[in-house]
Amino acid sequence: MATESTSLRLDAEAKKQAYAVFKAVGLKPTQAINLFLRQVALRRGLPFDVKIPNAETLEAMKELESGGGRHYKNSEEMYKDLDI
Repeated sequence: MATESTSLRLDAEAKKQAYAVFKAVGLKPTQAINLFLRQVALRRGLPFDVKIPNAETLEAMKELESGGGRHYKNSEEMYKDLDI
């Protein structure tokens, strides 16, 4: 397999979080990035769904960003509130 050097500008916080996940699953960052690239090539697209949020979802996201919405300590509390 031929390799080449690449320079990328990454979001610092996203990189920190992703690298922690790579370490937890025993992958070096280079291995994880190569895995992603191979999956893109194999699937001829992204290996996950990318969706544009609808109007209702966008409104809910805005509500949460402004401090609104319901917040729960755990899933049991949420289910109790939903009467499930």
